[in-house]
Amino acid sequence: MAIRVVRLGTERAKDEGIRLGTVRRPPRGVRKEEYASGNWYDVWMPILSPSPELVKQAQTATTDKEWAAFEKRFRKELTDPEASRSLELLVAFSKQSNFAIGCYCEDESRCHRSVLRAVLAERGADIL
Repeated sequence: MAIRVVRLGTERAKDEGIRLGTVRRPPRGVRKEEYASGNWYDVWMPILSPSPELVKQAQTATTDKEWAAFEKRFRKELTDPEASRSLELLVAFSKQSNFAIGCYCEDESRCHRSVLRAVLAERGADIL
């Protein structure tokens, strides 16, 4: 049992389980009824996405220093009680079932999901 970190909209892996969209906004031009069938997500969890201000910061980060500044601020946002409880829930679920979390970004190394991967691992989640 484990969490898989994925790019939303990509083909689902065998036994992936529920897919959680940890994004600020739903996919553009996709009807709500098609989110799951289009491999976007089954459940939307915007609490685990960066604030709109931080999304802009991440999108414009071109250097390692700028990315590190984004990561530091996003990690701080994840200490918010609601976000922290959501992370703890995912850690617990990772011990009992397979599921996936994801974002739209093509490059995980410059996507908030890389930070989520690290934070979840630090909290003891089982991650593929």
